[in-house]
Amino acid sequence: MAFYPYLYFGGNCREAFTRYQEIFGGELVIITAADMPPGEGMPGVSADTVMHAALRLDDGLLMASDDPTTDSFGPVQGMQVNYSVTDVDEAKRAYDALSEGGQVTLPIAPTSWSPMFGMCVDRFGTPWMVSAEAPS
Repeated sequence: MAFYPYLYFGGNCREAFTRYQEIFGGELVIITAADMPPGEGMPGVSADTVMHAALRLDDGLLMASDDPTTDSFGPVQGMQVNYSVTDVDEAKRAYDALSEGGQVTLPIAPTSWSPMFGMCVDRFGTPWMVSAEAPS
């Protein structure tokens, strides 16, 4: 069994996922309203609205779309996306890239449970936890 985060954005899903691909690598697939078969789209949405985005990584999948159902898109609450790696330098690199232009909620540093751990909200409003796994 696997759980995969599905994020919603207020019209900037393509920009966010393009940035996430720059940070994490992987294969990015974006389907817009214009790509939908006739009759399967949502009425009234612009052709460039992202209906589904998927960033497939070696060991995970991050998915999202724009949320065309609301005019008042707010910040993500009640969850964080956790990015965990074995390499301390990779954790620091990813954290620095994610926090750029965003908000640092906990600076990345060694902790009692991780050789490197930090939390931030990226410039797209997605909250992240970044950690290096403790050696066995």
